[in-house]
Amino acid sequence: GTLMSADHARRYPVFTISSGPTNSMRGASFLTGHADRIVIDIGGTTTDVGMLVGGFPRTRGLGAEIAGIKTNFRVPDVHSFGLGGGSVIRQEGQNLTVGPDSVGHGLTERARVFGGDVLTATDLAVAAGFARLGNRAAVAGLDPALVERALLLMKSGIENAVDRMKPAPAPMPAVLVGGGSILVDGGLEGCSEVVRPPHFESANAIGAAIAQVSGEIDRVVSLDGKTRDEALAEVIAVATNRAIEAGADADSVEVAELTETPLAYLPGNAVRIAAKAVGNLAA
Repeated sequence: GTLMSADHARRYPVFTISSGPTNSMRGASFLTGHADRIVIDIGGTTTDVGMLVGGFPRTRGLGAEIAGIKTNFRVPDVHSFGLGGGSVIRQEGQNLTVGPDSVGHGLTERARVFGGDVLTATDLAVAAGFARLGNRAAVAGLDPALVERALLLMKSGIENAVDRMKPAPAPMPAVLVGGGSILVDGGLEGCSEVVRPPHFESANAIGAAIAQVSGEIDRVVSLDGKTRDEALAEVIAVATNRAIEAGADADSVEVAELTETPLAYLPGNAVRIAAKAVGNLAA
């Protein structure tokens, strides 16, 4: 959810993973004014669900699994699955599927409401009256039972993703963003409220436009000979200096994230401390 230099991105491309969804999450925070929310970003191909904590995407502290490979990289904690406005709808007998394949950027040419011959999730949203796009007459003949069943299938997939990402069983407020969020109408199980803010379709671009500069550090330190507060202060100072060196205005830098993980299997009272400091881009 923050800026990095082109050189840094070339050297550490792994840190660009999930940069798209995190932009949308930052945009969702800006559009709603809320710092702690579930964010559901539905695009043309995928749905990305994550948690805003203090205005920034929650990260996976114990490393991420990328393409089935476990890593030790701290990346945004985002769950993605194949549901979007371009998801292809298929029915064979009683078997109904939504995606995971999508017409993607070809939606305005291939979807039925735009004169195409592929039945998409957007077609169903238009048929159900969730959105006014294209030629609604092109989907007027769809079986209402098919439309309802497919929309419930989509809703169930989103609710399962929300349940997976929530830190506790209790319902939490959610923000819907992305052009594909027209697929959802009304509330969602597991959410105390669902808000689709003005300009929801532009959340990703807004998140990129307001991005701040960050400095991060993830270090294992020994508490032998120093206090916990001293160790935290050292790590925070490094993160702060890195943010300033990356181009942040020194007066605007603040700590956005700080996590501690005791490492009982290492000697010396070891603890893993990760810190992220952010600030506005210096003029």
